[in-house]
Amino acid sequence: MIKSVFRIILGSFMLFAGIAHLTFQRKEFFAQVPSRLPQNPSFMDFVVVSSGVVEILLGLSMIFLVRHKIKVGIVLAIFFVLIFPGNISQYVNGIDAFGLDTDQKRFIRLFFQPVLIFWALWSTDAIAWYVNRKK
Repeated sequence: MIKSVFRIILGSFMLFAGIAHLTFQRKEFFAQVPSRLPQNPSFMDFVVVSSGVVEILLGLSMIFLVRHKIKVGIVLAIFFVLIFPGNISQYVNGIDAFGLDTDQKRFIRLFFQPVLIFWALWSTDAIAWYVNRKK
């Protein structure tokens, strides 16, 4: 029961973040586009919009695809790993966004990514599935 609540909370968070990508925080999310990618505004907007769509789909999947929750949790954890370079880039390049306006705040933000990865795997029983499949 508690894992289901946390799964739905994480799904809701993803849904909200995805909507924010497409609407009211669209420009803020430009800060998450790694600096090693082309910095052309059209390309950056494509990255922001496409990652927002993926976040919406993952959020809805976390909430509604209960029968596939382990697979969804693994995919979400992989997504969190894939977007981590954007957080690193924001820190390394000192880009202000989302109230992260100091190096210290941007650095502390980096430690939340492993928490999100664990949350996705734990709340969907992906960790328990992995442990039990080895037996």
